[in-house]
Amino acid sequence: MRVPEFFDLSGRAAIVTGAAGLLGREFARTLAEAGAAVVAADVRREAVEHVTADLAEGGLTVRPAQVDVTSPSSVQSLVAEIERERGRLDVLVNSAALDPKFDTGEAGKHTSSFEEFPLEAWNQGLAVNLTGMFLACQAAAGLMRRGGSGSIINICSTYGLVGPDQRIYQRPGEAPRYKPVVYSVSKAGVLGLTRYLAAYFAGTNIRVNALTPGGVFHDHDDEFVRSYSSRTVLGRMARKDEMNGALLFLASDASSYMTGSNLVVDGGWTTW
Repeated sequence: MRVPEFFDLSGRAAIVTGAAGLLGREFARTLAEAGAAVVAADVRREAVEHVTADLAEGGLTVRPAQVDVTSPSSVQSLVAEIERERGRLDVLVNSAALDPKFDTGEAGKHTSSFEEFPLEAWNQGLAVNLTGMFLACQAAAGLMRRGGSGSIINICSTYGLVGPDQRIYQRPGEAPRYKPVVYSVSKAGVLGLTRYLAAYFAGTNIRVNALTPGGVFHDHDDEFVRSYSSRTVLGRMARKDEMNGALLFLASDASSYMTGSNLVVDGGWTTW
């Protein structure tokens, strides 16, 4: 097989959850550009319709869908639609997540210390970031088994590997702010789920891997960018398109001998 053929997804069907997010929309575009029939799914219907309209302007046909990953019936209905339309599911990208942002207008919202972190927020974070991923994998498994193959890609985070450096979120003269505990814990759980499923699907041609992005620039203030960048080997935050190559690698035959792994694209954050 020639190198370009390894990355060709023509004739394959894919779902991207969290497709209205910063990285989710990039993942949907990448898979569509590689030839896949992509369903961009998100709980925010209007937002994901806007994403697919933008992609259409670029000549890409991506179908929008509303899905609540915390609802078994919602996720199962989405997979059933794919089966009726395409008869198969080849790629599932689990990108849906509650990720507390520290870009413009959001940073001041995260002032709950560990001691005061609300149980409601803990439960909600686990429901979306971990249970939602479990439900999506569970719904996709049967269709992938019937098709004889599949690639599941679970989006993790560097904070699933190492603890957050809370110092980079602080500002002199302002109330302390924190990357919440539930984000790290749920993302660590993503790796456990990934390895469990990879082993569970032994003997099938269903592969399950994780992709761990580092911090992606999205209108962060200059002080945060400097603080974050100083912690990376490459000395900067990622661009939003810098996870796409890794995503396509994991989705395609280029990674056909890879399962149960975690592909880290973090600019060297976890190297120090």
